[in-house]
Amino acid sequence: MDQWQIVTFSIGKPKTVIYDESKEMVTGICKDQIEEAFLSKDGFHGDGVADLRFHGGPDRAVCVYPFEHYAQWEDEFEQPLPRSTFGENLTVLNMLESDVYVGDIYQVGEAVIQVTQGRVPCSTINKRTGLPLIMKRMIDTGYTGYLCRVIKEGIVKSDSTITLLEQHPDRISIAYCNDVYFRGQKDVDAMKRIVAVEPLAEEWRKSLQKRIDKWETVKG
Repeated sequence: MDQWQIVTFSIGKPKTVIYDESKEMVTGICKDQIEEAFLSKDGFHGDGVADLRFHGGPDRAVCVYPFEHYAQWEDEFEQPLPRSTFGENLTVLNMLESDVYVGDIYQVGEAVIQVTQGRVPCSTINKRTGLPLIMKRMIDTGYTGYLCRVIKEGIVKSDSTITLLEQHPDRISIAYCNDVYFRGQKDVDAMKRIVAVEPLAEEWRKSLQKRIDKWETVKG
């Protein structure tokens, strides 16, 4: 395995952003690169989200996005993208969705984080980039990034090393979860495999369990 590393480290509070030339939205997607910040159970100090229904909380304290996907999007949409385009805190190298498992535990600087779920893209990404198809393409490809909870608080720096402390034994990858979550709504066995992973984010567990219950009721 090549060395995992932070390419960009970013935080930011929600702010008003103009899109489509004259429309406004309040969003936490536009973040600024920083050198260091304290990571608490609720996220990085100085960071924030606008819509608490879909973002933030202990299960979603840190947003991670693989750096490799930027080349794909810049080539596909024929335009450069700014750093932290997708509102991620950590843009990382060699940590693709196919290689990262729900429940994996990493040390990042002084802090320790655990992968909890795939990131569910929202239309704010389209508005921020001016690319109306990019959210759909993120879902199509599974190149969504992922979210983490904080196991141990501490300082994280832009040049902090990343170390895998524990790989979850179930080896349910974020790529697999994304495929089931977005396209496998009727695959009860696959959904049960994911729900059985203890560190899974509670929101995903509830959502998938609701689908499982629905199909088992239909079959019953």
